[in-house]
Amino acid sequence: MHLLNADLHSHSNVSDGTLGPEQLAARANANGVELWSLTDHDEISGQARARDAALALGMRYLSGTEISVSFAGQTVHIVGLGFDIDDAALAAGLAATRGGRRERALAMAAGLAAAGIDGAFDGALRYVDNPELVSRTHFARFLVERGVCADTHEVFRRFLTEGRPGYVPHRWAGLGDAVRWITAAGGIAVIAHPARYRFTPTEEYALFTEFIAHGGRGVEVMTGSHSAAEQQRYAETALEFDLFASRGSDFHAAGESRTELGALPDLPGRLRPVWEALAARVQGG
Repeated sequence: MHLLNADLHSHSNVSDGTLGPEQLAARANANGVELWSLTDHDEISGQARARDAALALGMRYLSGTEISVSFAGQTVHIVGLGFDIDDAALAAGLAATRGGRRERALAMAAGLAAAGIDGAFDGALRYVDNPELVSRTHFARFLVERGVCADTHEVFRRFLTEGRPGYVPHRWAGLGDAVRWITAAGGIAVIAHPARYRFTPTEEYALFTEFIAHGGRGVEVMTGSHSAAEQQRYAETALEFDLFASRGSDFHAAGESRTELGALPDLPGRLRPVWEALAARVQGG
C-alpha cells in the first residue's frame, strides 16, 4: 500500500485549475496514478464527473475538496477526503465559504488599479469557469497574459501576497467548522501543504493540536510545494501527532504547477497512508 501511486490533491476548472475533471482524470491516468482525488477549492460540484471519469479509466477514486479556513491570522487549507458528496451540511458550509469571493476580487482589482494595472477584474474573469470561485490564481494568469510578470509565481510574490498591492484578506470558515463538515460527512480531514504557512513553532503546534481536537486525522507529507527537507519534517510531525499521511501534487495546470500529477516520491514506509483509513470509501478497483 505504501507504494501505491496515489494523488489526493488536484484542481480542475471547477475552481482554479485549467482542465476539466475528465481531462484531469485522463492526465492522472496517463501518469500512472492508481488512486486519485479531485480537491477543488470550497467546491464539490465536479465530484461526480471526476469519479465517473476515473472509474471509466480503471483508476480508484476518493471524493475530495480543499476548504479555506482562517487560523491565527492566516489562511490555512484543509483537504477533505472520502466524504459523502451528497451531504447537505457539507454542501451548505462550502457554499457559505465561497460567499464574498466576488467582493474580494473587486477589491483586489482596485488595489492593482492603484498600482497602475487596469482591467484586472474583467481580465481575471476570462480565466474563470465557475464565477463563484474567482481567485488570486485567476488574477495571476491575467497578469502573466498582460506581460506584467513572467509567470504566476512572480505575480504572487510581487502583487498577491500580504503587503502587496493586490492582496485582500478574506474571512474564511473556522478550522473546527471545516473539520466537522468533513468528518460528519464520513470523510477524513487533512492539513494541506503545512510548510507553506508562515507560523511560528508555537502557532504551528497550536494548529495541529486544535485540528486534532476537532477531529482532524491527517497531514500532507508529500506535496508539490514541499522540499525534501520539508517532506522529512512533516513525516516526523505525522509520527509525533499520530496522524495519517497524505500524498498529493496540488496540480493546477501544465507549466504552472511545481509537480506533475502522480510524480511525487512515495510516502516513507514508517507512516500510515491516509488511504488505508479510507479503504471502505474508495470507489472502483
